[in-house]
Amino acid sequence: MQHKLSVGMKPAKYIEKYMNNQNIHTVIEILEKTISMWKEPVVGVIARKKDPFRVLIATVLSLRTKDETTSKASKRLFALASTPESLIKLGEDAIAKAVYPVGFYKNKSKSIIGICKKLLSEYNGRVPDEIDELLKFKGVGRKTANLVVTLGYNKPGICVDIHVHRISNRLGYVKTKTPDETEFALLEKLPNKYWIRYNDLMVPYGQNLCRPVSPLCSKCPIYDYCDRVGVGKSR
Repeated sequence: MQHKLSVGMKPAKYIEKYMNNQNIHTVIEILEKTISMWKEPVVGVIARKKDPFRVLIATVLSLRTKDETTSKASKRLFALASTPESLIKLGEDAIAKAVYPVGFYKNKSKSIIGICKKLLSEYNGRVPDEIDELLKFKGVGRKTANLVVTLGYNKPGICVDIHVHRISNRLGYVKTKTPDETEFALLEKLPNKYWIRYNDLMVPYGQNLCRPVSPLCSKCPIYDYCDRVGVGKSR
């Protein structure tokens, strides 16, 4: 299945032959078993309701915010309003109060109102299922757009946040400088069947073991498959 590249983006030319795809099968199999001991990312939990709008709003709230805080804020907000119309009626101040203390809660409440108005005026209230359309919304970046498409609509794509970017490079699976570069490198290299699931594996792994500073390499179940690129101090 060929992935449609987003407007303005070029296929990656920076893929290195470090860890091969035979190893990535093994790594993913191990991580599937490992992450069961940790909490599922909040956006994944919300996605079970099969509501792309909730996925979109929860992901906006989750940016630069810990999962536990996002989870509680999302529950408070959706208990008050869970549609574009009802969120607009709720108003910016009430949204900000409901989602506090998520990071940049005032800016996010403004973005949520803007998203809801645009949905109603240009999309008949339906959340788009294409990345390029979602990127037209203020406050929606590639990470958010990919989560809506993959988790909200179960369409193929790879959501790359800082954890996915860091770990994919640390493993030696890709060699990239930015999350956007990592996304397109993975689209070229990662087997399609892992695209949607990849983020769900890497995020809890990055939060609990493969941390940015001093990762817990001594406890890592995929240590033997990792090139440890850029790792200096570890535990």
